[in-house]
Amino acid sequence: MRIFLFTILVCYVLTGAAQESAGLESSSGISDTEALRVSAPDAAAFTVDNLGNLYMLTSKGLLKKYNNRGDSLNVFNDVRRYGSVCAMDVTNPMKVLLYYRDFSTVVMLDRFLNRINIVDLRKAGIFQAKAVALSYDNNLWVFDEQSAKLKKIGDDSKLLSETVDLRQVLNAIPSPDKIIDRDGFVYLYDKDKGLYIFDYYGALKNELAITGLTGLQVINKTVLGRKDNKFVKYTLGTFDMQEVELPEMIKHAEDIRIMQLGIYVRNSGGIALFKYR
Repeated sequence: MRIFLFTILVCYVLTGAAQESAGLESSSGISDTEALRVSAPDAAAFTVDNLGNLYMLTSKGLLKKYNNRGDSLNVFNDVRRYGSVCAMDVTNPMKVLLYYRDFSTVVMLDRFLNRINIVDLRKAGIFQAKAVALSYDNNLWVFDEQSAKLKKIGDDSKLLSETVDLRQVLNAIPSPDKIIDRDGFVYLYDKDKGLYIFDYYGALKNELAITGLTGLQVINKTVLGRKDNKFVKYTLGTFDMQEVELPEMIKHAEDIRIMQLGIYVRNSGGIALFKYR
């Protein structure tokens, strides 16, 4: 019964995205068998782009790319030049971002994982930032914790725009560990304080006390995430927060990604895809 409720919930959440993807439009559930598995016992983190390409960061400091059939495509072996990768963003498969917090540096890779650019945030006066994301116009969103401002930075490390000092408008200043540019808005998420939503002009549109989520994603203005062993869904602009216990095949996963192709699950043996049916 729990698996049935979960699958119905996931399909409901993805209805809008499904309209742009014929493969999801008629989905009625989730398969309980793996459609794809990439053996990766040394996987430390992973993400997936909109084409179904999988990017896996290994514990040995390699970034590996696989296609949607699980075939190995490319490897970037210079991952540790700037220390440990704090975050990856593959919103644009043609421009993969690796963020190194210790050096306030963003390394940009092309679709073959060749380095194409390096952005030094220190040149824009940013020395403390936990998260970086690609903007809709292929620049960077960064939350500068020193100045308490959301900033847009160009490929040349120059400041393009910024919000007002948020200490003037917020009671508690966020320390976001995730930034998402989606649906015409920029979402800053602090697991302890909640979700902060800005428009592209830097105006704060909303502040939501949704805390404790991991694997946060936003699809069609619906917030998705995992809290303990539950799947959490909240549609913006409503008061409807739904929580459903995760099925066994996902409950104990170290990390999950909900995508149009299905749900990707990382566990100790590697990364598996469970498709919609």
